[in-house]
Amino acid sequence: MRAKQLEVGKKNAFTLVEILIVVVILGILAAIATPQFASATDDSRMATTGHELEKLRRAIEVYQVRNGNALPNVVAGDGTWGEIIQTGEYLSGPPANSWVSGPNAGQIVIGDTADAGYQTNHGWIYDDATGYVRAGSFDVDDNPYPRP
Repeated sequence: MRAKQLEVGKKNAFTLVEILIVVVILGILAAIATPQFASATDDSRMATTGHELEKLRRAIEVYQVRNGNALPNVVAGDGTWGEIIQTGEYLSGPPANSWVSGPNAGQIVIGDTADAGYQTNHGWIYDDATGYVRAGSFDVDDNPYPRP
């Protein structure tokens, strides 16, 4: 009878060594997974900028079709996409370049060439002669330059 009482009163618990082993294993898993999440953030920024660029190009094409091949009145500045944004028919708001990010992600510069490297001065390059749009910090083939 006494042996049964001892078994009933016995407490089951983890030892300190078992808890330390679990903590070490979790630390190793976290060290492996963290760099993959950092890479996922960059991949997401690249993809988002690519999608925004395609939306801009399509909006300009639609604008040209509807307006007898005329180009929208885009000027250099922060999100100044002219009629493409003003009416809401083509885009609901000014796009931002997630790869550049920061306060200049929506800045537009007028030009006809891609950036030579990564920069944070503007998000978009608009060629007012042809209506072609490029993403800032992307090369001529629409591939992003590495972030520093």
